[in-house]
Amino acid sequence: MPFNDEKQCVGEDQPSDADSSRLSESTASLSDCECSRQSFTSDSSSKSSSPASSPPRVVTLDEVMATAKNLVNLTLAHEIAVNENFQVKHADLPENSLASRVKSIVHQAYWDVLESELNAEPPEYDHAIKLFEEIREILLSFLTPGGGNRLRNQICEVLDTDLIRQQAQHSAVDIPGLASYIISTMGKLCAPVRDDDVRKLKATGNIVDVLRQIFQVLELMSMDMANFLIRSFRPHFQRQLVDYERSKFQEILEETPSALDKTTQWIEESVNEELLSLSEIALTPGADSSSKPSLSPTLVLNNSYLKLLQWDHQKKVFPETLLTEEARLQELTDKLSQLKIIACLSLITSNTVGAVTEGLPELAGRLKRISAVLLEGMCEKTFNLKEVLNSIGVKSCVEINKTLMERGLPTLNAEVQANLIGQFSSVEKEDSPIRSLIDKRIQLYLKSLLSLPSPKKCLPPMPGGLAVIQQELEVLGCQYANIVNLNKQVYGPFYANILRKLLFGEEAAGKTDAPPSPAN
Repeated sequence: MPFNDEKQCVGEDQPSDADSSRLSESTASLSDCECSRQSFTSDSSSKSSSPASSPPRVVTLDEVMATAKNLVNLTLAHEIAVNENFQVKHADLPENSLASRVKSIVHQAYWDVLESELNAEPPEYDHAIKLFEEIREILLSFLTPGGGNRLRNQICEVLDTDLIRQQAQHSAVDIPGLASYIISTMGKLCAPVRDDDVRKLKATGNIVDVLRQIFQVLELMSMDMANFLIRSFRPHFQRQLVDYERSKFQEILEETPSALDKTTQWIEESVNEELLSLSEIALTPGADSSSKPSLSPTLVLNNSYLKLLQWDHQKKVFPETLLTEEARLQELTDKLSQLKIIACLSLITSNTVGAVTEGLPELAGRLKRISAVLLEGMCEKTFNLKEVLNSIGVKSCVEINKTLMERGLPTLNAEVQANLIGQFSSVEKEDSPIRSLIDKRIQLYLKSLLSLPSPKKCLPPMPGGLAVIQQELEVLGCQYANIVNLNKQVYGPFYANILRKLLFGEEAAGKTDAPPSPAN
């Protein structure tokens, strides 16, 4: 089920149950810009989810394993619910790797032993019986509970290992007949995509090769069944995701009290930045110095989320509450970096040769495609941005001159071309004026997007200079807002406690003992 790439409004991808229309009591209190101290000391979050410091303690192996299990379950449930492309895939070992060679040798040895037993005089059936027993259990696992009783009974009767052992004592086991029945049953149970694989089994002559290939196809059928179950249960996971993730993270926090340390640091950075900004405003001439500066918790949290699209994943550890979204956010960050450069180059072109290219909308589209193609993979370490920007400048000049010549207009002179290419190359520096301008406008757009109530059927206006990337930025913004809104629903109580501590001190964060729960 491929992800729908069409533009979506904010909040449309959230769980459709009651969770999508309400936040936790703690998070709801953060949505008011004039949030008071009283709203941060209400009984809405647990003491255990507070970032308040606690004395160090010895962590046992059992606790570590329990935490790891909870984290795996949480991550798996999250992926199934939010990633419609998520599926079980066959894990192929790297070719010629040690693990691959060992696996090949062990498997070949096993099938060689089976072949030697079946070719012995009299034949030995110990390994064959174990294989049929395993095949029986795999076939039975494909049957739905309470359904297929007739086929279930038939499989158990034909692949009755006790009966096969009795036949083996008299060297009367019909191996080809059992294999034929297994193939026929697989044909009834497999997905249509496996029909050809099952059909090929019938054309195999050597019985050991047949059994080997039966296991290979059964493995594929098992993955098909797992993916079918994932698709079937996805709506249920989506409805229960908020409560499930929150309870699992609470269990992790109880086992590992430091599980919110990075999240606290992430939010604290925004708190400090906002306090510094308010202090600077208070010092400006004419400002009311008598009023005590107050922070909006919602603004602080939204600014923290904005940092995620500028995150240095190589140097900084991601907040614990967003680990399930790290890959998606990193992908959005990489895409946004590319869009920023495209917007910069478009603005430079417009300012430099706009008078010449005015009225040629198809040219702007071609220049955008040239930039997008050459900027693919720009976030990789080996990518030479300066060299690519120079190439884009050269190709853009060629494309502009070609278009002008086709219309009988004078082409760009050497000085204008050199100026355009030079300005393109200057975009390599992150602190270049035009790059800073585009970045501020994108941040303004994303900030406006996060400020909208959810769900919302319209998007904020696009700031000037971003028209060339408007469609892509709107799609990216909706995906980003959906991630943020779901994360707020799940982890709102934990964020509330962190903000209580940072804004009002330890006593506010640890006032209540009740576990966090969603509002009704």
